[in-house]
Amino acid sequence: MDYFIESYDVAVIGAGHAGIEAGLAAARLGCKTCVFTINLDWVGNMACNPSIGGTSKGHLVREIDALGGEIGKAADANTLQSRMLNLGKGPAVHSLRAQIDRRRYTEHMKYMLERQSGLDLRQAEIVDVSRGEKGEWVLKTNIGAIYNAVCVVLATGTFLAAKVFVGESSYDSGPDGMFPSTELAASLRRLGVQMQRFKTGTPSRINRNSVDFSKVEQQDGDKKVSSFSFNNDSKIENKVSCYITYTNEKTKKIILKNLHRSPLYGGKIEGIGPRYCPSIEDKVVRFAEKDRHQVFIEPCGEKTEELYLQGLSTSLPEDVQLEFMRTVPGLENCRVTRTAYAIEYDCVNALTLSHSLEFHDFEGLFGAGQFNGSSGYEEAAAQGLVAGINAAHKVLGKSAFVLDRAGSYIGTLIDDLVTKGCSEPYRMMTSRSEYRLLLRQDNADRRLMKYGHELGLISKERYEEFLCKLDRIEQESRRIERTVLTPTEELNKMLVSRGTSPIVTGARLVELMRRPQLNYELLSPFDKDRPDLPEEIFEQVEIETKYEGYIKRQKAQVDEMRRLERRALPKDIDFGKISGIRLEAAEKLSKVRPENVGQASRISGVSPADISVLMIYIDKLHRAGMKTEDGSR
Repeated sequence: MDYFIESYDVAVIGAGHAGIEAGLAAARLGCKTCVFTINLDWVGNMACNPSIGGTSKGHLVREIDALGGEIGKAADANTLQSRMLNLGKGPAVHSLRAQIDRRRYTEHMKYMLERQSGLDLRQAEIVDVSRGEKGEWVLKTNIGAIYNAVCVVLATGTFLAAKVFVGESSYDSGPDGMFPSTELAASLRRLGVQMQRFKTGTPSRINRNSVDFSKVEQQDGDKKVSSFSFNNDSKIENKVSCYITYTNEKTKKIILKNLHRSPLYGGKIEGIGPRYCPSIEDKVVRFAEKDRHQVFIEPCGEKTEELYLQGLSTSLPEDVQLEFMRTVPGLENCRVTRTAYAIEYDCVNALTLSHSLEFHDFEGLFGAGQFNGSSGYEEAAAQGLVAGINAAHKVLGKSAFVLDRAGSYIGTLIDDLVTKGCSEPYRMMTSRSEYRLLLRQDNADRRLMKYGHELGLISKERYEEFLCKLDRIEQESRRIERTVLTPTEELNKMLVSRGTSPIVTGARLVELMRRPQLNYELLSPFDKDRPDLPEEIFEQVEIETKYEGYIKRQKAQVDEMRRLERRALPKDIDFGKISGIRLEAAEKLSKVRPENVGQASRISGVSPADISVLMIYIDKLHRAGMKTEDGSR
């Protein structure tokens, strides 16, 4: 017998990285919120790599923090090792990555949810989602309990109809031996949600005491430790080392000899896996010319001897896994604590979502994280934050919060998902943005914190600190414009030693800073009036100075893109009746249902000629006095 328990403004299904941010955002914006999870002990679980950040992913974490999200603070509080990646390249691709204590991280996030006012955290398996008689969403648990909600965020991760594969064996299971959400997946299909099948995988974990560290390369953290949060109050220390080793020809031969036992190559796995995070068997097949592949040996926590073998994801049988791992230097006597596996799961067709992450056809129903076809903790957290904000705004009668791709990686991520869809798990990369010199991790607060404050997720005190930082950047930019360095023997000796020409008359500091061979550090001994400022101020000024021309060009591109974004499309537009648009383009436009001309121009199969026709059609509507979606004529 079913029985009613309680009503909420916002209900979040799932307490992974997407569900956490969605629940916290909705509650912090004043909505009565509940986060449901199958097991309270696995809130924010890192089922795969126990790390946060990395190339482009570090950008996402900084952006989430600037908007008032939680993942950056939690990562800082539970860091084992911190490294800034890609420092040998330009600032657009500098990305922070931290190795995380996975159990402490889970405890931290669970505690944050428990302490959040207006939020209930409940252990319950939701097995059915349906519409009530009054338009509310009705959630039913596996024991018959009923909950109502105005809005629902689906943040189910890889649990929907999940199936684990190890060699010839397969069984219904979520990640880390958890129960799968089989009935919920069936419920969503009955509702009419368009689903697809993806797969991902994870490597074995081994016991630290079985590794010969004399045969592997040690990788220490940075001496100068950086934080994800712009207002970090945690003491971050490098507490552990990571290590690197390599596979070899023996490894390759064993894998190739046993490919017929792989469910991936045997046809048992139907789901599509991530191209940019392939299994080791996929690597040796796709990159047959390579003699070796990197293996990163990374700790899972301070109080565990488990090590994670990044780079050795596989679904081969357990005996084959052990055989090929023991060919890798340092792992000859490794003892496995957790066997590697592949996991197949249901996720939504993201083309059925709007930029707010609300379904086009199901008002008040939102998707976030791996449910939307993405991969990665950071991508999930970003979507969870946006979905939680918009679910709250829906309840409160406020307009949708949408970030465009020119202003953030979060905007790029969501725009890619809902405009282009994904035929494999989507992973964020810096190359996915046309404006990556503008979307650096160092300036995420300058791009987004005003929105976090306007939303109500960034406190007045924190925002005032940010405004003070902006003022310092402006003052320092003006100072280097007017500061003149006079030619001296010492200065010219330094200039020549760096491969740049000496000066014969006074030179403005800003002009010297623009030289690629020079920087603040080299010029500081000759800059007698240099103020005592935080390092981040100098970093911002130096980047803006050195890349001024490139930044201006990208800003001009952004202006053009935003001009198209302002050309809103009517919700009820019938693309099939627009004369001059090709049939393929009309079909794609009808399927995606773009909100503006800019979004329409990014849909695969829609040509510039189609966009020209569409703009002429919109102009005719304007002249006829018909309103477009944004209310303009």
